[in-house]
Amino acid sequence: MHELSICQSLIDLIAEQARVSRFDRVTRVRLEIGCFAGVEPQALMFGFDVSARGTVADGAALEIIDLPGKAWCFDCNRTVDIETHGSECPLCSGARLRVTGGDELRIKDLEVI
Repeated sequence: MHELSICQSLIDLIAEQARVSRFDRVTRVRLEIGCFAGVEPQALMFGFDVSARGTVADGAALEIIDLPGKAWCFDCNRTVDIETHGSECPLCSGARLRVTGGDELRIKDLEVI
C-alpha cells in the first residue's frame, strides 16, 4: 500500500510548513489527485488518519479533489478531458492524443489555526 508512504510524506510537508509559517494545527487538507495518479482515495484517507496521529494534522479532515485526465488532440487542436490512456478524442474521435494532465498529486491548500 504505497498510499501510506504518500501520507507520511504529506504529513512531513505539513509539519515543515507549520514550522515555517508558525501555525499550531491543521483542520483541513485539500488534496488534488489526477485520475492517472495511481492512488486509491479510500486507502489514502485511511493512511492519512493513521499518519496524522500525534502531529499538527491530528484530526484534520482530508478533502480529495478529483482531477480529470487531460490530453492534447493533434486532430482537432484542442485540449480535452479523457478517462483512460488510449482514449480517443471525445470531440472529433481522433486517436492522435498526447496526455498532458491527470497524474497530479498535490496539496491545494490547508486550513490552519
